[in-house]
Amino acid sequence: MNGQEDPAHILVVDDDARLRALLQRFLTEQGFRVSTAENAAMARGALTDMAFDLLVLDVMMPGETGLELTAALRAQGQEVPILMLTARGAPDDRIAGLEQGVDDYLAKPFDPRELALRIRTILRRAAPAPAAPHSLAPMQIGNRWFDIERAELRGPDGIIRLTGGEAALLQALARRPGEILSREDIGEALGTPDAGERAIDVQVTRLRRKVEPDPREPRFIQTIRHRGYVLRPGP
Repeated sequence: MNGQEDPAHILVVDDDARLRALLQRFLTEQGFRVSTAENAAMARGALTDMAFDLLVLDVMMPGETGLELTAALRAQGQEVPILMLTARGAPDDRIAGLEQGVDDYLAKPFDPRELALRIRTILRRAAPAPAAPHSLAPMQIGNRWFDIERAELRGPDGIIRLTGGEAALLQALARRPGEILSREDIGEALGTPDAGERAIDVQVTRLRRKVEPDPREPRFIQTIRHRGYVLRPGP
């Protein structure tokens, strides 16, 4: 961010008042505009009244959980990036979050500096790419076309929504078509080198649902056993 741009507006949703106050103060010092909500109902109200660039969302909250709120927002077509806060030692929450459309996750307790770094990574992925003077031609993936520079996927009925993680994943694969990318390579491309194999596999599974005619028999995003994944574009 710079002085000529409006600061990104972050909504922090957590039922822990102390953590909300700490994150609001720290992220404000980092140059973000920050609003807070103590539960999903308040978050829904804030989302109705204001536009946000990113949500920092706790999994475990009384009433509607962070996972349930994420699923509802995605079902409504809400594209706002979501970073989910999970309890350390709860990998199932992290995987479930990715399955629901969360862009990234961070385990509690965490260093606030890492949270700011993750936020900036997600915001960079979500920002529209500037037009390049010699931009790559869109890549055909079945009856869909992927604009590599803009990380935009189009189908017969128009733009197909991708989460920031899905767009970054497809972009990484599309920049190296026919080349096998290890899960470590993919984690680096997503800005989450410590994501773990299972989390990468979940992101691939979600992406296949949006590009494959039959995700159970993938034609384009293929698994290479013990090595990783490869994109084989074409009609």
